[in-house]
Amino acid sequence: MKTQSEHKDLTSGVVWKRLVVFFLPIAAGTCIQQLYNAVDGLIVGRFVGTIALAAVGGSSAMIINVLIGFFVAVTAGASVVIAQIYGAGRREDVRIAAGNAVAVFALMGVFLMALGLITAPAMLRLLRTPEDTLRFSALYLRIYFLGVPFVLVLNIESNMLRSVGDSFSPFVFMVIGCVTNIILDVVFVVLFRWGVAGVAVATVIAQVVNMFLLTRKLMRTSEPYRLSFREMKLRGVYLSNMFRLGIPSGLQNTMYGISNVIVQIGVNSLGTVVVASWAMTSKIDGIFWAVSNALGAAITSFVGQNLGAKKEDRVKLCVKQGLFLHFGITIGLSGLILLAANPLLHLLTEDPAVISTTWEMILYFVPFYFTWTLIEVLSAVLRGSGDAVRPVVIIGLGICAFRVLWVVTIFQILHTLPVLCLTYVCSWTLTSIMMLLYFRRSNWLDRSGRILDK
Repeated sequence: MKTQSEHKDLTSGVVWKRLVVFFLPIAAGTCIQQLYNAVDGLIVGRFVGTIALAAVGGSSAMIINVLIGFFVAVTAGASVVIAQIYGAGRREDVRIAAGNAVAVFALMGVFLMALGLITAPAMLRLLRTPEDTLRFSALYLRIYFLGVPFVLVLNIESNMLRSVGDSFSPFVFMVIGCVTNIILDVVFVVLFRWGVAGVAVATVIAQVVNMFLLTRKLMRTSEPYRLSFREMKLRGVYLSNMFRLGIPSGLQNTMYGISNVIVQIGVNSLGTVVVASWAMTSKIDGIFWAVSNALGAAITSFVGQNLGAKKEDRVKLCVKQGLFLHFGITIGLSGLILLAANPLLHLLTEDPAVISTTWEMILYFVPFYFTWTLIEVLSAVLRGSGDAVRPVVIIGLGICAFRVLWVVTIFQILHTLPVLCLTYVCSWTLTSIMMLLYFRRSNWLDRSGRILDK
């Protein structure tokens, strides 16, 4: 019988089977999260209205993605470091690195919470949020920011477990959190009629529940990565490597967010119906992005552990098989979204203008998702190897800078929804070409050794 540690070891066994078994719980968890988002949209759209839907999913969502998304992405740096240390067999060092990571991200969460509570209205005005949604958006953001410390801790703890090969526990706790959120949505929004405030309060409570379960799991495990208050200190060991890899990931996420904020300003200029439709589109096609990100996370941990164990042949196989897996998933999900979108739209909202506009957006985006395969897989491999900066530069230029340039030039001349949507397809294609060229010409395998140095 295999031990618990052997089940978490990604450095042995058939590569594609290990990758798939590790990936499936991550994908299932993200799908559950998207299902929750759809139910959340259903509750808000049906019981509060279009203005509330725009308040929750419009400019406030962009702000959350930029600010909180930066720190959440930085946790990816910690997961790469821990994965490589774990793969190298340095179990005691995993415990030290884990305690350091939880301490620093808890402090970051407190800082971000204070920042959000103070600046929420100003940030919304900066994005030219429509006046009819401004008050509700500010209320939602301020309540949401109260839960930010819990968000950062639960993300670093989830990433820590995945980095040592345990993708099942974060999945289980995510399901519990989503079910808790849906139940509280019904209680606070449908029964108590708290509106947007009810949605935000339900989200914060669910995050607290999720974090508590993860912390309890890490403190009770007998594995070397057991979490203890004694190790939750800001010591320099491994933190520099965590930030060296994590900050570029955070900057990449921020660049995504900033470019999307610029796009959101363009969306806001097209009216409330387009704002609500833009938010609705993300709820319907979000399953693709969730599964894609899940595969990227799995590949990063897989590459990290195997490079730590100096098994480069398994890493090369992971690249090839990861590309095939992502492309197949993309084709399947794209077809599923196109088939299911129309019935889902009628379920989520009764507004015919929102239904029509959302379907139009889906037709602009979904058929071209296959162009994202190279970006997701190759950037995940590079992160796992410790090559963090150059992929960020490529994505920053090919996606973020390109979109901003498009919105401030072409969109200003041809001020239509199709022109706004086209920037995404063009940026995906351009970045895929740039990422492939760099991957083929770089010496990314030679960059992994530095992570293991204290």
